[in-house]
Amino acid sequence: MEEFRNDVRHWLAEHCPEKMRTKGTEEDWVWGGRNGTFSHPDAKVWLDNMGSKGWTCPTWPSEYGGGGLTREENRILQDELARINARSPLLSFGISMLGPVLLEFGSEAQKREHLPKIVRGEIRWCQGYSEPGSGSDLASLQTRAVLDGDEYVINGSKTWTSFAHLSDWIFCLVRTDPDVPKHDGISFILFDMTSKGVAANPIQLISGSSQFCETFFEDVRARRDNLVGEVNKGWPIAKRLLQHERNMVAGMGTQGAPKSPEHAIENQAKKYTGEVEGKIANANLRDKITRHKMNSKAFSLTLRRSALEAKTSAAPSPASSMFKYYGTEQNKGRFEVLMDMLGVQGLGWDGDGFLERELSITRGWLRSKANSIEGGTSEIQLNIIAKRVLELPD
Repeated sequence: MEEFRNDVRHWLAEHCPEKMRTKGTEEDWVWGGRNGTFSHPDAKVWLDNMGSKGWTCPTWPSEYGGGGLTREENRILQDELARINARSPLLSFGISMLGPVLLEFGSEAQKREHLPKIVRGEIRWCQGYSEPGSGSDLASLQTRAVLDGDEYVINGSKTWTSFAHLSDWIFCLVRTDPDVPKHDGISFILFDMTSKGVAANPIQLISGSSQFCETFFEDVRARRDNLVGEVNKGWPIAKRLLQHERNMVAGMGTQGAPKSPEHAIENQAKKYTGEVEGKIANANLRDKITRHKMNSKAFSLTLRRSALEAKTSAAPSPASSMFKYYGTEQNKGRFEVLMDMLGVQGLGWDGDGFLERELSITRGWLRSKANSIEGGTSEIQLNIIAKRVLELPD
C-alpha cells in the first residue's frame, strides 16, 4: 500500500492546482451539469482531472467510469487529499444518492448511460420524492405515470426538490398502479428536466436562499427503459436511496473545520467576548465550544468506525437513520454556538454594521432549522431507530 500512497501523492502533486488546495466557500462548490459554473478556472481543471481518473467516485467500478479502488485504497486517497487540504472536485446527488442505487438496482444499459456522466460531472441530478400531501408519509404520493407505448406519461407535482431549477435530470417516484396498497404501486423512473411539461419554481426560504423548488409535471414523457427495477417495485429502491441520502446528510455533523488557525472558533470567540489568560473570557461559551468539538470528533470517529466495520457490503443499513439524526442535531448545535459567539452581531440581515461572515452565520442558523426535516424528519428517524436498530416492539 505504500507504493499506492506514493503514486497517489505524486499524482495529486502534479494534477491538483494550488488554488484548489484551500477550503473554499459555498460559492466555490462545484455541482457540474450541462450549465455548470466555476468560480475559478482551476475548479474546472480539478474536476476534469479527478473525473478522468475516476476519483470523483473512487470505489465505483472502472467499467462505469469510477476509480475501481478498494476501500483501503480509497482511505489512502482520502488521507492524501486531506493532507494537501484539497477541495472536493464535485458535489453531486448523482454521486451520493442515485449512483449507488443504479449500481445495485439499475440495468446494465442504465449503468453505462448514466454512471460515467455522473463521475465526470456532466449531468446534475435532483430528487423527486416529497409532494404537497406526501412528506413523512412518502408512500402516499400521487404523481401518476401511465404507460403509453414505449413511454410513461407523467402528471403531478413534487415539492422541496433541491436545486430542481438548476438540474439536468431527475430521479422520481411515481405511482404506476393506484389500485394496490400504496407501497406496492410505486415505481422509480429517470427523465430529463428539459422535457416538455416540466416546470421548476424556487421556494423562497427564511434564510433568503432558494435552493428548494416546487416542481410540476404536465404530460411529461419518459422512456420506458428509464424505469429502474421492475414496475410497481420502486419502494425498496426508494428506501435504499433514502439510506444513502441520510448518510450524506449525516456528514454535516462533522462540518465546521476552520479554513486556517485565525478562523478557528476559539480565536473568533475571543474577538467577540474577549480573553482572559489566553482563554475565551465567557466561560459558558468556552464550555459550549469544547463540548461541541468533542462531540464532533466522536461522531467523526464513529462514522469512520462504521465504514470500516461494513466490510461485507457497501449498502447502508438502518443505522444511517442514527447518523442522520445525530449529524443534523450536531449541525444545528454548531450554529447555536456560533450565534452565542456573535451576540448582538448575530441580529443582522444586511447593512454596513455587520461583516459578511456574521451575516452568513445568521442566515446559516436560520437555514439549519430545516436540517431536522430534510432527508426524513427527526421523528421518522427515531421511529426507524426504534424499530430497525433497537428492535423495540411496535
